Amino acid sequence: MNPPRIPVEELQRSMSAALQRSGATAAMAEATARALAFAEMDGIASHGASRIPQYCGHLANGRANGAAVPVVARDGKGACLVDARQGLAFEACALAGREAIGRARAHGVSFVAVTNSNHFGVAAYHLEPVADAGLVGLAFGNSPAAMPAWGGKRALFGTNPIAAVFPRRSAAPLTIDLSLSAVARGRIMVAARDGKPIPEGWALDQEGRPTTDARAALEGSMLPAGGAKGAMLALIVELLVCSLSGAAYGFESDSFFVAEGRPTRIGQAFLAIDPAALAGSDVYLERVETLVDAMTQDPEVRLPGERRARNREAARRDGVSVPPDLLEKIRALAHAPSHG
Repeated sequence: MNPPRIPVEELQRSMSAALQRSGATAAMAEATARALAFAEMDGIASHGASRIPQYCGHLANGRANGAAVPVVARDGKGACLVDARQGLAFEACALAGREAIGRARAHGVSFVAVTNSNHFGVAAYHLEPVADAGLVGLAFGNSPAAMPAWGGKRALFGTNPIAAVFPRRSAAPLTIDLSLSAVARGRIMVAARDGKPIPEGWALDQEGRPTTDARAALEGSMLPAGGAKGAMLALIVELLVCSLSGAAYGFESDSFFVAEGRPTRIGQAFLAIDPAALAGSDVYLERVETLVDAMTQDPEVRLPGERRARNREAARRDGVSVPPDLLEKIRALAHAPSHG
């Protein structure tokens, strides 16, 4: 039986209140709750309301700084560095997105890195303003160690998501979002919470053995998507978002899924490209539609982002489903004594 549906606005208010009670500023809490609500609407529960107890634990235990206000720390014209100041990631990523858009319009292309950050949820969420501005966008993020380097046994790299958006002339942008592990770690977190097994091939236990036990997987390591190729892509992301920004590597940060530990201090990076600076916007849009037309000649092809768009429309109309025990926990956090 599916959990009862609740209006998105009601869930967002409860999540924001829970974060503020745990020490976040109103601006940080609202930016975070809005992003998590969008994840729920898009059907990505692993990056939605289930993260509230995690974030509140980070705030209450000093792993995240609830008073942080992100700033542009270094300015290189077409590139800049945003310092999240160890706050939750969403305000910093919004600032990075605005900087990426403005700098790409001025210079044709921009690269904005974020340092001293935290979990940034659904990577593609941060690219929506970029696509709305008519720009091509890419997003990268690292995370606490969850995957070994190829040939190794010790978790070293994060699951390190990559996202991209390609705006279209008269349709929703093509939106691509993927984790470099065989599956997003959040899906294993949800399976562990619900006491469900996971398919073989997703993860290893602490001894490096394949496992279908979600809890054992969370204590072990993830397997990369595509074997060695996925591990190499994870290495690329780790270097892109950390070596250029000074952020912590995955192995230098404690798990997202524990309340106590070191500040995460991980990184993100955003690349924005103005089609007008290259072959031109009209040529770009024609080329995108030519490829979309070729893809959709096969009736079985589903364009990336279509399912999320349908889920979002249904959520606006009908609300979202949140497990009753999770909803109760969020409401309890929303009425708990303030840590601020």
